Amino acid sequence: MDIKQTAVAGTMESSDVMVTVKPASEPGLSIHIQSNVLTTFGDQIRAAVEAVFADFGIRDAEVFLNDKGAIDCVIRARVSAAICRATGEGYNWKGEDK
Repeated sequence: MDIKQTAVAGTMESSDVMVTVKPASEPGLSIHIQSNVLTTFGDQIRAAVEAVFADFGIRDAEVFLNDKGAIDCVIRARVSAAICRATGEGYNWKGEDK
């Protein structure tokens, strides 16, 4: 699965995160995080993003997060939604057909 276009998911509301996924300008996963809690939770945010991309099997992308205090499950959901939009693929829940 490849990132084909720029896609966005999420909002700038409190307790949410706006995620933008773009095709990679160079090989690898480039993650840019803007957050008021970056010092405290930056490693956990980055790990959540990397885990979602690994689950989708995507190695090359540029990812921008503007975090407003989102919890882990919200971050993962927004990243998943942005990936689905950027790839043009639907989410295959529990291996079921689309």
